[in-house]
Amino acid sequence: MVKNVQVTSYNPQELGDVLIMVLGADTPKQSVIQKGNVVQIKDEQQKVIGYNFFDVAQQLNLQSTDNGQVFLDEAQIATLNNILQNNDFEPDLQVESTPKLVVGDVKEIKSHPDSDHLHVCQIELDNGQMAQIVCGAPNIAVGQKVVVAKVGAMMPSGQIIFAGVLRGVDSAGMVCSARELGLENAPQKRGILVLDNNYSTGSAIDLVKLNQAYQ
Repeated sequence: MVKNVQVTSYNPQELGDVLIMVLGADTPKQSVIQKGNVVQIKDEQQKVIGYNFFDVAQQLNLQSTDNGQVFLDEAQIATLNNILQNNDFEPDLQVESTPKLVVGDVKEIKSHPDSDHLHVCQIELDNGQMAQIVCGAPNIAVGQKVVVAKVGAMMPSGQIIFAGVLRGVDSAGMVCSARELGLENAPQKRGILVLDNNYSTGSAIDLVKLNQAYQ
């Protein structure tokens, strides 16, 4: 079973040798099962929404300097699936290699039916994929190139982007401001970051290079 969200983080300075994997949004009621060095977390519908893996740095070749989101390769995911199987959990983790911060092309904007400031946007992403995203930025417009955090993205703040419903309208992602991207000297006023037209629709965003370009 391929999961819609799979975000992995590692912060040994704060948490010790613990790999945290998020597979779904937090819920008020959760159940926790621990077997060996694995903790499985389920929501009230018994859907798995996360795992904590303890003492895995050596097995996964994680470094003490790692801090934040980590992207695991096929061998590392295979190791985690073996750990799950050895502890009687279902080994259903997948490699997550597609970029989650990408350039989007705003194709259509409509007023939200239940809001005077929200917009329902149709945005082209990678491989011609279209995403419907509800956005409240006052400066969004058709024809703009923007930074889109797709479902499954982890923002610099640690926020994870999930599919949601905003006032009755489905929204799959977030159009980002410079402040949300953690760019230096980001303006404090509301509004998304508008890219120049040299950016290719669907291309991955490199935050280091983006920060340098928008100093």
